[in-house]
Amino acid sequence: MNAPRSEFLKVLTERGFIHQTSDFDGIDTAALEGRLTTYVGYDCTGPSLHVGHLLSIMMLHWLQKTGAGKPIALMGGGTTRVGDPSGKDESRKLLTVEQIEANKTSIKGVFSQFITFGDGKIDAEMVDNAEWLTTLNYIEFLRDVGRHFSVNRMLSFDSVKLRLEREHELSFLEFNYMILQAYDFVELHKRYGCVLQMGGSDQWGNIVNGIDLGRRLGTAQLYAVTCPLLTTASGAKMGKTASGAVWLNADMLSPYDYWQFWRNTEDADVARFLKLFTVLPMDEVAKLEALQGADINEAKKVLATEATALVHGREAAELAAETARKTFEQGALAESLPTVEITSELLEAGLGVLTAFGPEYAKLVPSTSEARRQVKSGGLKVNDQTVTDDRGVLKPVDLTPEGVIKLSFGKKRHVLLRAV
Repeated sequence: MNAPRSEFLKVLTERGFIHQTSDFDGIDTAALEGRLTTYVGYDCTGPSLHVGHLLSIMMLHWLQKTGAGKPIALMGGGTTRVGDPSGKDESRKLLTVEQIEANKTSIKGVFSQFITFGDGKIDAEMVDNAEWLTTLNYIEFLRDVGRHFSVNRMLSFDSVKLRLEREHELSFLEFNYMILQAYDFVELHKRYGCVLQMGGSDQWGNIVNGIDLGRRLGTAQLYAVTCPLLTTASGAKMGKTASGAVWLNADMLSPYDYWQFWRNTEDADVARFLKLFTVLPMDEVAKLEALQGADINEAKKVLATEATALVHGREAAELAAETARKTFEQGALAESLPTVEITSELLEAGLGVLTAFGPEYAKLVPSTSEARRQVKSGGLKVNDQTVTDDRGVLKPVDLTPEGVIKLSFGKKRHVLLRAV
């Protein structure tokens, strides 16, 4: 691979975004000329994107920031109805059209934090593949597009092969997903002049299919860039915690909890995550990377604040940092901790401590059974006192002078219950 000439590929290379490219020099030239219209697809399987989506969103950010081309955020209003089998051992739950539309509306907002939409040459576009996929004529699609796909080759891709090797069912519906994704690429080229698709490394086969379909249908040269699927230094999947996924929407994970997720980064990951998940200049990253011992905690705080500012805004990030400082360095009960309101009647009747920590209220643990396990290991606290009885209940007597009950999971995750 030659040294990049374009600012776009220089940034992606030095920050660690690139896993594979289909034609590095061709992409580099298109970026230099500012004609690298690029898309990333996001299926609407939930009401929020999560940290696992951030790498590709950041790549779209740097595409626009360096002037390399126009970013396209493709909403999978059509492909979500099928379900991507990549990385899954079982079929995704099929959603109704109404659920898909609600999810699409909910996840749209996060993109405006990273890319600028508008009518300019490199202003971003948001497109929905339902526009063309839901109007396809099946017989014509099979004849015009399906004939270019070899079943033998499709069976060789990891998204299919791994499912079959594990003897898990792969429906015909899911088997069609890669054809639809390939068709998206060709359709986006036709409509918007899109020449590059980016995504996670698990999407390589699907993206290459699109390049191949474009060639067979006589489009201009199309390109692929994939980013690595991140795991932490200890081997854990990036973006998963004991209480579930790290969501980007504030109504599903508070800015404070999002800040804490980054603050809890393993020492060995701090420099890598500063490069990938912040826009700090590389010389600043190098200074933070040089910190050793206890000083690395300062780098973690910078990572947490900068990463949170990108998603939730600077004000929310600095408030989260200040809340953490007051809570942990001064021992104060910070007013801006995540707060869940419960009725006074519920508290009078007695709220089970396991239920309080679970998904219905504090959402500090994913289930009451997990809460029970945490009680046994001393991981849960009420008003800074370790919970020892998994049959305990919270009553009005547990309210602090501030009128709240502080629930803690470990040392750094807290939620206030407020009776109303």
